[in-house]
Amino acid sequence: MKILIVDDCQTTRKLLGHYLKTRGYSVVFAENGLDALEKLGTDVVNLVMTDLNMPYMDGMELIKTLRSDPTWEDLPILMVTTENDEEERQKAFSNGANGYVVKPVTGDAIAENIKAIIKQMFAKGG
Repeated sequence: MKILIVDDCQTTRKLLGHYLKTRGYSVVFAENGLDALEKLGTDVVNLVMTDLNMPYMDGMELIKTLRSDPTWEDLPILMVTTENDEEERQKAFSNGANGYVVKPVTGDAIAENIKAIIKQMFAKGG
């Protein structure tokens, strides 16, 4: 399974990548939403983990863009952000996020959220 990590902070990308690689996932990195769209155009990805606050295209815009494109409308998306705000969480879900985790995160928390999202997708028949 290949996961696209979208975050403008290089340290966060490396840390999340480490968490995922040690659990057997392949990873691809993007610095913002625009970079993510480029990567999605050239790489087969099974899940997107995106930060909320990024330059050029933030995580919310990325989710909206992916959900409006038939190619990516069912791609699982996990929002990983410092925004511990119920309004932002609800906004993420209403725009199409499948999960929402507040930083700082542990490798176990990320793995559990990914498993829950995958289980959710299979339950829907995806």
